[in-house]
Amino acid sequence: MLFSNNKYKPLAERMRPSNLETFIGQAHLLAEGKPLQAAIVSDHLHSMLFWGPPGTGKTTLAKLITNYSGAKFISLSAVLAGVKDIRNAVAEAKLLREVEQRATVLFVDEVHRFNKAQQDAFLPHIEDGTFSFIGATTENPSFELNNALLSRVRVYVLRSLSGNDIKTIIKAALDDDENGFGKQKITIEEDVLVRLSNAADGDARRALNWLEIAVDLALKTESGLLIDSHILDEIATDTTRRFDNKGDVFYEQISALHKSVRGSNPDAALYWFCRMIDGGCDPLYIARRIVRIASEDIGNADPRGLTLALNAWETYERLGSPEGELCIAQAIIYLASAAKSNAVYKAYKIAMKDAKKSGSLGVPMHLRNAPTQLMKKMDYGKDYRYAHDETEGFAVGECYFPEELGEKIYYEPVDRGLEIKIAQKLKYLRSQ
Repeated sequence: MLFSNNKYKPLAERMRPSNLETFIGQAHLLAEGKPLQAAIVSDHLHSMLFWGPPGTGKTTLAKLITNYSGAKFISLSAVLAGVKDIRNAVAEAKLLREVEQRATVLFVDEVHRFNKAQQDAFLPHIEDGTFSFIGATTENPSFELNNALLSRVRVYVLRSLSGNDIKTIIKAALDDDENGFGKQKITIEEDVLVRLSNAADGDARRALNWLEIAVDLALKTESGLLIDSHILDEIATDTTRRFDNKGDVFYEQISALHKSVRGSNPDAALYWFCRMIDGGCDPLYIARRIVRIASEDIGNADPRGLTLALNAWETYERLGSPEGELCIAQAIIYLASAAKSNAVYKAYKIAMKDAKKSGSLGVPMHLRNAPTQLMKKMDYGKDYRYAHDETEGFAVGECYFPEELGEKIYYEPVDRGLEIKIAQKLKYLRSQ
């Protein structure tokens, strides 16, 4: 009967490493002498959190740690588990400790999906040693986990696997006689292997899932099975890169785009823009963001940047995708190449701070409008000097701040772009 084989395990599960020697990647954690490697081999079990993208070995590491320590492995998924499951796991761990004097590792996958109350339920049992807690998350724990839980675990950051790491994992699966395809004599063209490794985008599970499908579709030849480029074209149709819209990677990439523009590197800025578009980001989000960049990082050093950013936003709304994305790219390159100034941004921040701190200071009488006779009798607008009637259109000595605040200087133009001339003009006026 179709799908009746209950013993079937996916290739990714069959190829899960059973020791550190066969674990691929994460050398920054597992190389000789690194803290996590030392803790594992010395059986120094402690509560920890693995934070990293999918398919980088979080679950595998949790199982390896458990195996090395000889502890009992209990696994929960925060997507499916509830308070009852947590209670059952705690009860089992307590029984093992009291009856068998055996340690327990409680592994919680996608732990960020637990609410505050569920996360708090682990705290007393971590404290009293009922179990060692290992959580896995793809989200930034600083935002998604309670501080109380974070303070009781050590956070290890896992990185995306490199293309070479993925190649090694694929070759291992093809050569493995017991859990992989070593007995089937499978040949994969080198360029196909490279493409498959890169298309997996650092995710070993994705690579092995694709490999398993590719083997099923492999061409029969006299020497065995062949995986060629046509087969890869059929299975690796999901080429969207890891992006995680509105998640951690989203904010990392928009930060990289912003900082590349600020750093006057149009090539890097364009790269991050393309990464985000390739990952499925809404181009309108980027269009809105570059308008902000135009004011924050270019400002009056080149006011044309703001106009171009607004034009790109409007043009995209009219053209849509993909034509409108070129206009956003044009604006990004211009902003990255333009003279930079954060003088407006800094002035705004300081002025806002003063406005909040100074409270509701009254508008000086000479600056108030007097549209009625009563207001005129109350001296609204009295002694106001109309700047256009003054020499050079500037009323020397006129004060526009509340008396209690005194004269302030917030805006300090930089020595770049148009602000060079603005600075010269303000210096002249302030000297009168």
